[in-house]
Amino acid sequence: MQTDRKILIESIKRLLRRGALTNLRKIVNKTHAADLAVVFRMLTLGEQRKLFDLIERVETKGVLLEDLDEETLMTLIQSMDLQEVVEILESMPKDDAVDLIGRLPDDLADEILSGMKKSGSEDVEDLLGYDDETAGGIMTPDFIALREDTTAGEAIESLQKEYHDVEMPFYLYVVDEYGKLVGVSSLRQLVVTPPELPLREFMATDVISVRTQMDQEEVAKLVARYDFLAVPVVDETNRLVGIVTVDDVIDIFREEATEDILKMAGAGEEFIETKSLLKSSRIRFPWLAASCIGGILAFMIIGHFEGTLEKMAFLAAFIPVIMGMGGNIGTQSSTIVVRGLATGRINLRDFRSVLFKEFATGVILGLVYGSLVALVAQFQYSTAAVAVSVGAAVFSSMTVAALVGSLVPMTFARFNIDPAVATGPFVTTAIDIISVFFYFQIATVLLGL
Repeated sequence: MQTDRKILIESIKRLLRRGALTNLRKIVNKTHAADLAVVFRMLTLGEQRKLFDLIERVETKGVLLEDLDEETLMTLIQSMDLQEVVEILESMPKDDAVDLIGRLPDDLADEILSGMKKSGSEDVEDLLGYDDETAGGIMTPDFIALREDTTAGEAIESLQKEYHDVEMPFYLYVVDEYGKLVGVSSLRQLVVTPPELPLREFMATDVISVRTQMDQEEVAKLVARYDFLAVPVVDETNRLVGIVTVDDVIDIFREEATEDILKMAGAGEEFIETKSLLKSSRIRFPWLAASCIGGILAFMIIGHFEGTLEKMAFLAAFIPVIMGMGGNIGTQSSTIVVRGLATGRINLRDFRSVLFKEFATGVILGLVYGSLVALVAQFQYSTAAVAVSVGAAVFSSMTVAALVGSLVPMTFARFNIDPAVATGPFVTTAIDIISVFFYFQIATVLLGL
């Protein structure tokens, strides 16, 4: 796939330089919008605009705009006529249009909404009223809902006439006279049922639904757990107001995973490659400040044991391996716990069992690698006390690091603080300080210094 995309990018760039618009038009209209979005990032504004104008289907333009990063999106939309933007948004599913409008400045968003058809703009404005990261914010109001006394034959006829352009036609939701959700039927069940049978006779009544204010991550977990293609969204009175589709769930998982990885790296919560140099520096500054303070504390600890180093300077040679092994196992433990909490595989009620398991893992690995490093020290310096000191330091560093790496994110989660933050500078810096302290304390005692 990467090779195909590289060829596509090179071909489009070459045709743009030559001005071969006829050939370019053929390629552009045969290429998927997601691949075109990758190409767009490699082009200048003028080239982007030229390529965008060659796209014939309005729906493809909408998909392309969705896939663009914010900077490219803003630059492109600002170069377009307002009516053209309105036409594209009106062709998109309502939830996707809401996402796109939500990425625009308020004044531009208001202009676009005022230019849209009344029915479409009202739906979009209703969706904009929900928090972006809730079920209401990601749902689409386009769904199939029929009364429970509707027959299977009438339902199929409605699908053919009224609901032929619905985004997710695999589920047919059944509502009562007040619009409250009472059941659901799959498309397969509908077509194999006798046409005269009313929906209430064969619909499933144990419907799993979500409230409009439920967090989008919880919605995604629910869809993943039950392998749904869509989940209905209801308000406080159980009235059906929309559905969340599986394509939105995939986006949620991708966004949440990206956010967690950036937090764990101590780089904030957002992509920064398209942001200004000053903003990029400002986002990273506080996280690196924590590491800097930790480094100063480690320096002060080493300075406290300056007398030990003066007598046996070779002890400094083992500092990197002791800090490195502790840091690595601490990062592993915290990453495992953070990801487990994010996916629901680890619960807060498992607090003790998780800590014990990671602590036991640290003990086992600490014994293995502590013994290995001790053998190296014994071979190099032929001194049992040095070997024991170094081995004990590696063992204690890895054991404590595994415990801290699992304890901190679990504690953060218990106090409703994002545990992903714990895996960044907080854990690694703490482990570096602990490792250095244990090492010199053990060496001072065992070597009689």
